[in-house]
Amino acid sequence: MQAWTYITTNKNNTVLYTGVTSNIKSRLEAHKTKKYARSFTGRYHVDKLVWFLEFNSIIDARDREKQLKAGNRARKGKLIEELNPEWKDLFETL
Repeated sequence: MQAWTYITTNKNNTVLYTGVTSNIKSRLEAHKTKKYARSFTGRYHVDKLVWFLEFNSIIDARDREKQLKAGNRARKGKLIEELNPEWKDLFETL
């Protein structure tokens, strides 16, 4: 089973959200359409995919999510810039 750990941000790159999913396209569409408007991502307009990593196991993806959430913003920023130095929306690359 495929799974992803991902980081999204808002249009000004001021808010970061780290998540995990087994269906990244569906999850990002929910973020982009504000399907859950009262959620963190809905309230802060966090719908730009700036980093993701695919796993063969949801457990491994959750473990990576926990590692990232335990880290600070600077580490997440460095990770994003290694893959996506311009912080472009990677949704279309999925």
